[in-house]
Amino acid sequence: MKIEKILFLLILVLFLVTRLYKISEIPSSVYWDEASIGYNAYSISQTGKDEWGEFLPLHFRAFGEFKLPVYIYSAVPFIAVFGLNELSVRFPAVLFSLGVVILTYLLTKRLFNDVSALWSSFFITISPWFFIFSRTGYEATAGLMFYLLAIYLFFFISKNPWYVFFSILSFILSAYSYNSFRIIIPLTILILLIMERHNLMILRKSIFVVMLSLFILGLSIWSIYRLYVYDAGISRLQTVSSKSSDFFKNYLSHFSLDFLISGDKNLRSQQKGFGQIFPYDFLLLPLGLVFIIKFKSKYGLLALVLLLISIIPAAITKESPHALRSLSVVPFMVMISAMGVTFFKKYFFVFLIISLAFFMNYILNFIYIYPGYSQTAWQSGYKEIFTNIDDSEKEKIAVSDKDGQPYIFALFYLKIDPEKFRLEVVRNSVDKWGFSTVKKFGKFEFGQIYEK
Repeated sequence: MKIEKILFLLILVLFLVTRLYKISEIPSSVYWDEASIGYNAYSISQTGKDEWGEFLPLHFRAFGEFKLPVYIYSAVPFIAVFGLNELSVRFPAVLFSLGVVILTYLLTKRLFNDVSALWSSFFITISPWFFIFSRTGYEATAGLMFYLLAIYLFFFISKNPWYVFFSILSFILSAYSYNSFRIIIPLTILILLIMERHNLMILRKSIFVVMLSLFILGLSIWSIYRLYVYDAGISRLQTVSSKSSDFFKNYLSHFSLDFLISGDKNLRSQQKGFGQIFPYDFLLLPLGLVFIIKFKSKYGLLALVLLLISIIPAAITKESPHALRSLSVVPFMVMISAMGVTFFKKYFFVFLIISLAFFMNYILNFIYIYPGYSQTAWQSGYKEIFTNIDDSEKEKIAVSDKDGQPYIFALFYLKIDPEKFRLEVVRNSVDKWGFSTVKKFGKFEFGQIYEK
């Protein structure tokens, strides 16, 4: 038991060191979503209102796509302490991702055994699918942590009915962290209810807890319903949704060799030359499936089913395969890999050395090579513009909006007072998808700039 705790502690140290090293410098700039999250959190910390002047909103209008609240509010205390910068925006993702590693360990231990739990936590720590998202300001990490927490708590309901309340609460927090979980959570709950129906009899004697859980669940669903029906939140869904005829093609693309070996082509999701999994996973994953079949593993089947439904949110959108929208694949994939490695008990040390070698290569590339070719993907040009502007300059400054939402970088890097911004801002007309862009505020004007 003692050696297990030491090994798990070493895994957590490996995670923290590789995520916190140069977190403010790599990637080279915040992306516009990170800037939006950071500035809205900054505005909340300063005024209690978002950039649009809404008091403590449940859905942040932002660019018109209505960002979810959990990650933004989690960034508020870090911004209050460390100021508005890359560290404050990205540090919550590290903490949420640390929670993912811990919960992957605990859930695997609960469903399988101690050895598999150690391997699964190690595999997710070094996973190339998970790495970049776990050290940049993506809301998906918060959604994934609360999703795993909800599943973990669900397996304790037979011991105490209050676990159903905390499980539902965690599912709600997941759904208010990242949109993909709004799709897979209902399916997950249905699967868990079917699989654990014999352990839920205790709930018959706890009507109050059940009713309270259903009540808060109903409130959370009503708020989501209002967003999509009354507040134009449907525009975001229409923007990213693909044709229904493309679903199966998009779904299967996540199992293609091109995606698994060459990786997501978006440089904010993966480095060049690296796949979503390491080569040894092509051995361990099939062996994990053999383990499930050979031992008729009920919970191994659960991990496989949860892996398969995790791809649905990415499959219904236009950009497929999509590493971020399918991020919840990773914990269940590493669980299956951990089952596969149990066939090689005599060679555990060999697998450890091989996997660390692959990860070391990945890390070195990320530190020394990735920053050089990923600057455009992370919109570092806007950082250069707004960190080199003389704030005392009184003349009008025109900035091209060719690459999206330049105003948010001005707000982020210049730390513009939220009240001042709300008084000065002039916005362009909302487009047909519900998106909004800023025309000007203060001395800044944003639009098309033509060369003579």
